[in-house]
Formats: sequence, structure tokens, C-alpha cells
Amino acid sequence: MSGGTGSLLESLIAHFPVAMAIWDTDLRCVWLNGAAERLERVFPHYHLGRSLTDPVPGVDTEAAQEAMRRVIADGTPMIDREARWAAPDGSEALTLSTSLFRLEGVSGRPLGVCSLALDISHSRARDRLALLREASVRIGSTLDIRKTAQELADLAVPVLADYVTVDLSEETLPDAEPLQRLPATEASIPVFRRAGVASVHDGVPESLWPLGAAVFVPPDSPFTKVLASRRPHFEAVLDTSPGSWLDQDPDRARIIHGTGMHTLIIVPLEARGDILGVAVFVRNANPAPFTRDDLVLAEELVARAALSLDNARRYTRERTTALALQRELLPRELCGGSAVEVASRYLPSAVHEGVGGDWYDVIRLPGPRIALVVGDVTGHGINAAATMGRLRTAVRTLTYLELPPDELLAHLDRLVADESCGDLDAAGATCLYAVYDAATRRCTMAAAGHPPPAVVAPSGEVTFPALPSGTPIGLGMGAFESHSLDLDAGTLLALYTDGLIETRQADLDAGMARLGSALAGAVRMPTLEGLCAAVVGAIVGDGPAEDDVALLMARTRA
Repeated sequence: MSGGTGSLLESLIAHFPVAMAIWDTDLRCVWLNGAAERLERVFPHYHLGRSLTDPVPGVDTEAAQEAMRRVIADGTPMIDREARWAAPDGSEALTLSTSLFRLEGVSGRPLGVCSLALDISHSRARDRLALLREASVRIGSTLDIRKTAQELADLAVPVLADYVTVDLSEETLPDAEPLQRLPATEASIPVFRRAGVASVHDGVPESLWPLGAAVFVPPDSPFTKVLASRRPHFEAVLDTSPGSWLDQDPDRARIIHGTGMHTLIIVPLEARGDILGVAVFVRNANPAPFTRDDLVLAEELVARAALSLDNARRYTRERTTALALQRELLPRELCGGSAVEVASRYLPSAVHEGVGGDWYDVIRLPGPRIALVVGDVTGHGINAAATMGRLRTAVRTLTYLELPPDELLAHLDRLVADESCGDLDAAGATCLYAVYDAATRRCTMAAAGHPPPAVVAPSGEVTFPALPSGTPIGLGMGAFESHSLDLDAGTLLALYTDGLIETRQADLDAGMARLGSALAGAVRMPTLEGLCAAVVGAIVGDGPAEDDVALLMARTRA
């Protein structure tokens, strides 16, 4: 190499932003560039003549010594291993990407080690902020408990860990099958259910349990300590030596040894004072041990996930309660007597807003008469279901007074308005009320802010009568009008709520056109129950319903 080229190379290395140092076989620093000299404040061994084995207060170099000796011994480079170094006085801490290469003489004899270190502290900080921003968007995107747990696992792999599990308590998964209990002598051992799992390896070879399976943890283990203390467990170097807690759990020990797990973080999922489960973070592909910064990041992610899980849990409980209440309040059997054949279909909402207050009813009147009712309470949840129950009872009571439909709705409107005491935010409702007299074949109906029924003639023609829509129930000033139709034998009436015809993508007119097409296409179904199912299936499809759907069908008898 010419002198000019050598000087150029020497100048380049001296000003290279990566800290470079050369260590002899005794791990003594024999050369370093300017970037390495500037790191001496954090890593005091970056000093000519100082050995890596020299003790320096506050600096632990055992891992670095072991890595260098391994590189000298076998010649295999160590590439891009993350390490965190703090100044002895605690004034500064850096995250470094380090690499080691063996230096050899002409004969191949080891002469020492070249170390490269790049300060990635700012880059890591940006990555962590980006991950937290992504967590705000991705974790809790729905109110589905299992999906939220899986979102946490997916987000953390591979940015933070190589393998992540999210195990939830039985109480957090109210719709899951009861977990198998242990014998009385082991009843204190916690049992979870696997709700989320992710790995950098195909097939998740680290997992002993698939999604949905019961997960047992041994007593006197990091898991039980985390649950008891409500504090995370951090092991930069996972202790797998004889006498550790893994002696009680040979299956876990086998997986840990077999997949090379070497560093561990366990964080409790805690929200509003309740422990919902635990999240476990492990590395086996990435050789870098977890740092305290990794622990802080894991805690941040878990805290966000725990809040989303708790919101999902509360939503699920309220939805389950509202569904149970609604099922109890809806009619269990429908009887149209000699006037009509009846069938119904109800589909609860599957979106965030929760179960609504849709209802339907069939009320027999003296003689060959029948009252048909369908309504929709504003709002969602338990309050809407309870209001629905009160309105259904009120309509039944008023029906027995044999009032015309318009007068019945007027009475109901005043009753609800009086109960709300002028509170405009109180729950109101829409309602369609019809009375069919089989003796005269006349059907008289009135609506309170509700869409008109579909009328399917025996020929298959579908029409929607021009029924005055009226105002919703609860305003106390509604003026309602009755409308009458003559129905031939075999005529079909379809009463429904707006969840069947209105979506975010389509307005009422388009929805009513879809309903008409569905009725025309399925009117020849052999049973009315089958017709109900076919119509709802054709409109809603297999996906989740955006709103509650209620459909009541009545076919006039001959």
C-alpha cells in the first residue's frame, strides 16, 4: 500500500463515526480511534493500555470479556449485538450496537479482537416512540378481548421480543368454557387461557399451548410472584441452572433449552385494580439480552393493552347482560291464531355500540283479530333493553283497550314523555303498530317515526304503503295517522327495524329496495321461518350486523 493511500486510510479510520478499538489476546486496549476515545466517559476501558479485566467501579464487563474470548477462541464474528452502557456516576447512558472480529496473523494465529460500537440511542428512542404510536392505533382497535390480546403479541414481535404470549384469567374471558380445576391440594395454582401468541419462528415452536388452551404455571415461580406483587419480572439472563423454578416445570424447561430462550420479561396485565392476566416477552433469535429500557417499553405496551382489554371485558359483560335481558323480554312464542301465520327473526348488533332495544310482538285480540308490533328504542346496552321491555308492556296494556292504532301511539307517546319529565336525552323509540281483522281482511296501521311495512301480494309483487311516518315516541306532541289496507288471503306483511335496511353504506331507500328484492326472491320458501332466515341472510350476509335487526312476518290465512 502506498504511503498516500495508507495516510488516507488512517485518516478515514481516525474520523470514522463508529467507535473502533483493537484489543490484544489479554483483552488490553492497544489502539482506538477518535470515536472510541469520546466514549471513554461511559466505557472507561476505551483507554490505551487498559485491560478489559481491570475493575472499574460501577462498570460490569463480564459479558464483554466472555464475548471477546469466544471470538478469539473460535473466530466466529459477533455482529450487531445491542448493549447498554451507563457512566459509572450514572450521569449518562448509551445504547450501542457492537460487533467483534478476530484479528489474525499471517499464519492464522489469533492476535486479538477488533471491536466496533455505534451509538444507536437516538435511533432506539425513535423506534420506541414509533412503536408506542403504533400501539395507540393497533391495540384495542375493536372491543374483542381475544383480538386485543393477539394485537399486543403481534405488535411486540419482532420489534421488542422474538416470542410473546398473552394469557388471560377466566374472569377476563366471560364467554369461554370454564377452565378445568385442579385438585384441592393444588387449587391455589393460577390457571390462565392463552389469548395471544406470536413468534419470529414459523409454527411458534416455543409454545406449549395453542390459542384458547388452558395454561398452568408452577407455584413459587416468576409468574406467581408477578401476580402476588403486581410488579414485572425481569431477567436479563434467564436462570436455567439446577435449583431454579424450572425444576418444577420440566415441560417449560425443555422448550426453553430447546429453543434457546435466554432473556425474559413477565408483566402483569392490570387495569382499574384488577389483574387480567400476564404478558410474557422472550428472546431466542436475537442474542441481545433485554435491557431496563426494554422493560419500560414492555410495561408501556402492556398498560395500553390492559386498558383496552378491560374496556373490552366491560363491554362484553354489558353486552351479555343486555342480550340476556332482551331475550327474556322478547316473546318466546308467537301465535297468530286463526288470523295469520307468524314468524320472526332477531339478530343482535355485533359492533361497538352494543345491543340495542329492538322488539316485536304479536297480540291476539277478541275475535279473528291480531295486533302486530315492531319497535326500536334509541340507544344501546342495558338501558335500551330495559326501556324496550317497558314499552312492550305498555303497548300490550294499551292494545287491550282496543284503541285504533293512531290513538294507541298517541297514548304511548304521552306516557313516555311524562316518564322522561321533559328530558330530551331520555330514551325514545320508533314504532309500527298494525291491527289485522281476518273477518273483513282489513289491516289498519300507524307509525311513529318508523319505516312502513313491506306488503307481498300472493302474486309476489312487493309494495311499501304510503304510510305517514309520524314522530318518534317520547316527544309528547306526536300527531299520528292511521292507514288501512285490504289484504287478500296469502298476503305477506313484513315489519322490520331500520337495522335491516339501513347501513353506513346505504340509505333507507336503497335498503328498502334490497328488502323488496330479497322478499321477491324468497317468497316461495315452504315455511315462513325459512323465509325470515332467507331474507335476513340475503341482506345482512355472513358478516356482523352493524345494528340490531328485527323482522316480523305475518301471512294472512284463507
